[in-house]
Amino acid sequence: MPSSQNRPPAVIRRAGFRVYLRPPHTSDASEFLTGVEASRELHRAWVQPPSTRAGYRAFLRRYGQFTAKDAHAATHVGMLVCRHDDEAIVGVIIISEVVRGVFKSAYLGYYAFSPHHGAGYMSEGIDLALSVAFQKLKLHRVEANVQPTNRQSLRLVRRAGFAREGYSRRYVRIGGRWRDHVRMALLVEDWRAGRKRARR
Repeated sequence: MPSSQNRPPAVIRRAGFRVYLRPPHTSDASEFLTGVEASRELHRAWVQPPSTRAGYRAFLRRYGQFTAKDAHAATHVGMLVCRHDDEAIVGVIIISEVVRGVFKSAYLGYYAFSPHHGAGYMSEGIDLALSVAFQKLKLHRVEANVQPTNRQSLRLVRRAGFAREGYSRRYVRIGGRWRDHVRMALLVEDWRAGRKRARR
């Protein structure tokens, strides 16, 4: 695991109770790819993360360049979900296809690494990522697309406050098959209201 002392400072970082978010770095390649390899069965039907060093470098070019000063112009933001106790990378969260103007919307993607899935880390990580989306990126709407049979993922976004908005047939090709997805979305107004309820 790369030492935190060797990493560039995390310009965009959000800390929760058990996990924190930070940008991915070149030095994370080995741990990231080990997590992908250990999670093949977990990810098989749901997501296709980069599984080679070349793929990880492409991931960094697309998602790892975001800094605070770029917040007004960023179109893709990648964040690693790391555990406070040992700094282990337990998952990945991506905010992609950011469109501004009158739309102010983006897509949320995420996946956990085995053996850390199901421990609540991603739920906390998504809450932290939404604060980046709505506070740093100034978005109005975040959409998450989830396969209807991925019940754990649907529970995850519902817990974060997302509401079902529709159903997209043969929406994304994963593992060589076009797969249906449920469209879930969260508006900034609903996110703010949820935070107020949580503070009571």
